[in-house]
Amino acid sequence: MKGGGWLRSYTIGYLVFLYLPILLLPMFAFNDATVIAFPLRGFTTQWFTELTQITALHGAVKNSLYIAVITSVLSVTLGICAARAATKYNFPLKKSIIGFIMLPLVLPEIIVAVSLLVVLLQLGLDLTRWTVIMGHVLICTPFCIAILNSAFGNLDASLEEAAYDLGETRWSTFRLITLPLVMPGIISALLISFTISLDEFIIAFFLTGTEPTLPVYLWSQLRFPAKIPVVMALGTILVVASVVLLTVAEYFRRRGIRRAGGKDTGGFL
Repeated sequence: MKGGGWLRSYTIGYLVFLYLPILLLPMFAFNDATVIAFPLRGFTTQWFTELTQITALHGAVKNSLYIAVITSVLSVTLGICAARAATKYNFPLKKSIIGFIMLPLVLPEIIVAVSLLVVLLQLGLDLTRWTVIMGHVLICTPFCIAILNSAFGNLDASLEEAAYDLGETRWSTFRLITLPLVMPGIISALLISFTISLDEFIIAFFLTGTEPTLPVYLWSQLRFPAKIPVVMALGTILVVASVVLLTVAEYFRRRGIRRAGGKDTGGFL
């Protein structure tokens, strides 16, 4: 019991340390003062209203949405191919190849960002939204593979074999049988990669050109003390949106596992 008490205290302390700064965002976002300090002055929605009047912010939001949508589609497409190959086929150096693809999960993002920047500059390419998309696809694809590996791994192979016996081709079987069964995992991977791309800062900071993403725009505003409350308001919206997207993604992930009759070994929430 004594050990359990220490573990409980550690868990509570860890959660407070992790989430207390996030809880401060809405607190100061609704505070009627430009100075981020206690005591709070009063309640206001002024900072959220100002968000609708900043043209540069609107451009950054559009850029981030554009990058996130394309990144999620490309990452999931690559993830489907890799997960399908990893779970169904055996080929030489399979583990080494999959491990190499998953390497961005453990590499520091700043190393990835600097390396990509050097390569792009050596190739003479301009920094645009597409260079950011390239970087985001690199880091989002391993997450998609991790999710889709579970979806394809829990798939009952006898269903595909039955389709082959009934005269379906490999492509029609994949399109009519396999794809619908793993669709919850695909939706989950799409939402996860969309969220990662939307919130990612380091790679976007190094690879963005004259069209900054939303996190890069937020960082630029931190130099102006009068803009801090507006940044807090925008941060509150981003936190809520991220939590909603991750919750929906986890729902579809668990739904896919239940649908395939597999066992849930853990998830994002």
